[in-house]
Amino acid sequence: MNPILERILPTVQKPARYVGGEYNQVVKDRDTVGTRIAFCFPDTYEIGMSNLGMKILYGVWNEMDGVWCERVFAPWGDMEQAMRERGIKLYGLESGDAIDTFDVVAFSIGYEMAYTTVLNMLDLAGLPLRSADRDETMPLVIAGGTVCYNPEPIAPFVDLFILGEGEEVNRELVALYDRMKRDGACRRAFLREAAKLGGIYVPSLYDVFYHADGTVSRIEARDGAPMPVVKRVVQNFSDAYYPTKAVVPSTEIVHDRVELELFRGCIRACRFCQAGYAYRPVRARDKETIIAQGKETLADSGYEEATLLSLSTSDYRPLFDLCDGLLAWCEPRNISLSLPSLRADNFSIELMEKVQKVRKSGITFAPEAGSQRLRDVINKNVREEDLLNSCRIAFAGGWNNLKLYFMLGLPTETDEDVIAIAELANKVLYTWKTYAKNKSRGVRITVSTSCFVPKPHTPFQWEAQVSMAEYQRRVQLLREHLRVKTITYNWHDPDTSYIEAILARGDRRLADALELVWKNGGRLDSWGEYFSFQRYLDALAACGLDGDFYAARERSREEILPWSMTSVGVKEQYLWHEREMAYRETITPDCRAQCTGCGANAFCPGGKCDA
Repeated sequence: MNPILERILPTVQKPARYVGGEYNQVVKDRDTVGTRIAFCFPDTYEIGMSNLGMKILYGVWNEMDGVWCERVFAPWGDMEQAMRERGIKLYGLESGDAIDTFDVVAFSIGYEMAYTTVLNMLDLAGLPLRSADRDETMPLVIAGGTVCYNPEPIAPFVDLFILGEGEEVNRELVALYDRMKRDGACRRAFLREAAKLGGIYVPSLYDVFYHADGTVSRIEARDGAPMPVVKRVVQNFSDAYYPTKAVVPSTEIVHDRVELELFRGCIRACRFCQAGYAYRPVRARDKETIIAQGKETLADSGYEEATLLSLSTSDYRPLFDLCDGLLAWCEPRNISLSLPSLRADNFSIELMEKVQKVRKSGITFAPEAGSQRLRDVINKNVREEDLLNSCRIAFAGGWNNLKLYFMLGLPTETDEDVIAIAELANKVLYTWKTYAKNKSRGVRITVSTSCFVPKPHTPFQWEAQVSMAEYQRRVQLLREHLRVKTITYNWHDPDTSYIEAILARGDRRLADALELVWKNGGRLDSWGEYFSFQRYLDALAACGLDGDFYAARERSREEILPWSMTSVGVKEQYLWHEREMAYRETITPDCRAQCTGCGANAFCPGGKCDA
C-alpha cells in the first residue's frame, strides 16, 4: 500500500472503502495483461458494491484473457480532500495503481445526479474532462447504464456510450480495442470501428444543429455511424453470465445479500417507467439455473439473505417452484429469501408464507396513484380492491409494517387524485383494523411520494413536469388529509427532481453547465449533504440556459428530441399512441395477455418474447 495512503486512512470515515483486499477480488499479473480497465461507479463503495450490473461486468471482463478489470468508487469528501492535498490520484482497488495509467476508464451510470461525480472522478484521475482534450496517451473513457439512453448532457466528456445490456457488447468492444491497440491504430480509427459493433454511440460522429428557439433542428451522423444506435440485448438470458463468485465486501454495504436475477424486461406497460421500456423484451432465466446459481453464490459468499430481482418479481411464472427449490436449501441454513418488486394484484397467501419462512420483513406496494382514473392514465393496471385484498392477506398473516409509494405531478393529475391517496391510505388502515392478526403490536403505514420526472423513451417523454411550487402545493394538500398518527407521510424534495428532469431530457449544451457546477463544488449530488440546488441554477444562468425549457415544457409530436440518435427498440409511434391512450384514460393489456406491437419482439428469436 502507498505509505501516504496508509497514513491517511485512519483519519477518514469508513477507511475500508478504499483498501481493497476483499474475498474474490481479481488480481492479475501486470506482465500478462494487455488491456487494463478501471471500472468506475460514480458513487460511494457501499452503493457501487450493491449494484448487480457492476458485479456482472467485473466478472465478464476478468474472464477475458489478457484483460484486467479493477473497481473504482467515488471517495467521500474527507477522503477526496486528503487525496488532493497529498497528490494521490484516483486508483484501482485491486492494484492501487492510478487509473490514468489504464487503457480504459469505464463508468456505470444509473442516475442523472451522478454526472458531476463522473467529472470529479476524471479530474481526480488527472485526466482532462473533455474527450477533445485527451490525447492518444490517455485512457479511453466509456460509459453505460440506463441514463445513457439520453447521453447528450455528458456527451462531450465521454468517448463512447454502450446502449443496452453489456455482457456481450463489452466483450466485443474490449476485444476490438485490444486488437487495434496492438496494430497501432489511432483512437479516431478505433471509434469509427467501434460504432459498427451495434449498440455503441460515439458522440464525436454525430453533429447536432438547433433552431433559434433552442429546439433541435437536425442530427447528422458521419463516417458511416448508425442512425439511430439501437440498444444491445442478451437473447439467451438463461445462459448469460452470472457472478457466482462475486467480490464479498469487507465492510457493510446498502444491499448486503445475494441478488438473483429472474428475468429482464417487464410484461407491464406503465407509461412513466423508463426501465419497463428500456429493458424490453421479456427474457426469463429458467428456475433450475437460478436455484443452482443461488446455492453456489450463497455457499461461496456466506451471505444470510438472498433476494429475487426483476422489475416485477411476482410476474415470474414458476415463482412458487423457484421459492420452494431455494428454501429447501436456505431454510436449514437460516438463510432468508426476500421478494421485492411485488405487485398488489398478484400477492397471495402462499407467496406470503414462503417469504416469511426464515424471517419477516416489511412489505412495500407501489400503487403510484391514489385514484383508479389516474392509475388507468399511467397504465398501472392495479385496482383498489387488488391492493386492499393484498393488504388484508398481509395483515392477517402477521405483518404490521406496510409501505405505499406514489407519485405526484403525473399527467392529468387533479386535486381529487391527490386526496385519493389519503383516502386509499385510510382504507388500508381500516383493513388492518378489520383483519390484523397482531393488533396489540400496532401498525405502521408509511406513505411516500416523489415528484414525477418525464423520462426519454417512454410515452410520457413529451410531457411537462409540474413546477416545484405546484408540487409543494400538492404535498401540502395531501398532508392536510393524512392526519392519522399511525400513517406516516414522507415526500421527496422537488429541487432534486427538477434538476433530474433537466438532465434527463437535456441536450449537449448542458455539458457547459455541468462542468460549471463541478467547478463550483458539485459532486456526489445524489446525497443531500452535497447537493446544492442554487449551484445548478447559477450554472444554468451563467451558460444562458433555462431549466424550464428542459423540465417544464411540453414537447410536440414533430419536435426532434435530443436523444433521437438512440433507440431502445420500441417504436416512437407506439410510444405516442400510448400517450394518446393515457389521455383517453384507456389501459393497454400486459404483454402476457396480448402483444401490442411495440417492436421490441424484433430482438427475440422467432419474434416471440418470454412473457
